[in-house]
Amino acid sequence: MIRSVRGVLALVAVLGACQASEEPKAPPPVRPVLFRVVKPVDHKAFGPFAGVVAPRYQSEIGFQIAGRMIARDVTMGDIVRKGQRIAALDPVVTRFALTRAEADLADAKAQAENANATEIRRRRLFGGGNVTQAQLDTAVAGRDTAQARLAQAEANLQKARDQMGYTELHADFDGVVTVRSAEVGQMLSAGQAVATLARPEEREAVVDIPEELVGTMPTDAQFTVALQSAPEVTATARVRETAPFADPTTRTRRIRMTLVKPSEAFRLGSTLTVTLMRAEPPHVDLPATALLTEGGRDSVWLVAEDGRSVRRQAVTVAHREGDRVSIGDGLKAGDRVVLAGIHTLKEGQAVRLSDTAP
Repeated sequence: MIRSVRGVLALVAVLGACQASEEPKAPPPVRPVLFRVVKPVDHKAFGPFAGVVAPRYQSEIGFQIAGRMIARDVTMGDIVRKGQRIAALDPVVTRFALTRAEADLADAKAQAENANATEIRRRRLFGGGNVTQAQLDTAVAGRDTAQARLAQAEANLQKARDQMGYTELHADFDGVVTVRSAEVGQMLSAGQAVATLARPEEREAVVDIPEELVGTMPTDAQFTVALQSAPEVTATARVRETAPFADPTTRTRRIRMTLVKPSEAFRLGSTLTVTLMRAEPPHVDLPATALLTEGGRDSVWLVAEDGRSVRRQAVTVAHREGDRVSIGDGLKAGDRVVLAGIHTLKEGQAVRLSDTAP
């Protein structure tokens, strides 16, 4: 009886094992993957850097004499013409100096005429033996002294007249007022700046570039300059001047670029974006997380055309930099490269694509 029961149990076990072996295996899980569509690039951008439109030539102008400013006819942004008055000083003191110089000249003329007449009389008397040689010499010296004082008085008068003209400050050229440095009522010293006048016909882009990048900047290249307020408005620029030293605070060096035939939209003070596009061998930039390195060989995972599986693709790395790699060969435009989780994928593994690609 016991043997029959054991036989029945063994038969049941065999039948159960057969049924288990006939059940289908569960399909492997579908992995969601993050991918990027390959877009080869053949240019590299140097920049962009922020800059500003500045004049190539500008001058700080001021009065040639000291005084109190009583008028200022322009302000920042005004367009001035050559000869236009910029500001004026109080002319009272200068007018007094002119009046004194005129009086000194009249006195010097009278003294010179009297000395000349005296010399003529003594020379006649000396011919008749009525005066000595010493007296004649004294008359000649007096005449020469009077003539010298007359010349001095004439120079002082001319100086007073010039200073009278210096009480008004006029523009030496057509330009734009970029800085206002003095106000009405202010006491000014000779040469102190009243305003800064810029020539608008020659404009340039002024940009500060980090010192470590200046060495890689080609000085003979044409940069693209765009207005930040209207990026579609562009112009070209060439490097004219590079600052010899970096700013001690920002560690940047100031670069001045000549704008080549800019439009009128590039007004003084406008902010710019400066960029240089440099040609390079075609390559694909990817995050380092997409690169799989095994046995000294580099590869990436590509999503199949149907988007349901992945396959391994050998690639050639052209450049590595931090968390970025540049792929020189092995990829083509339109390939979909898996970006993360590459160490857990297998050849032909089923995947599900994310909704968006970075």
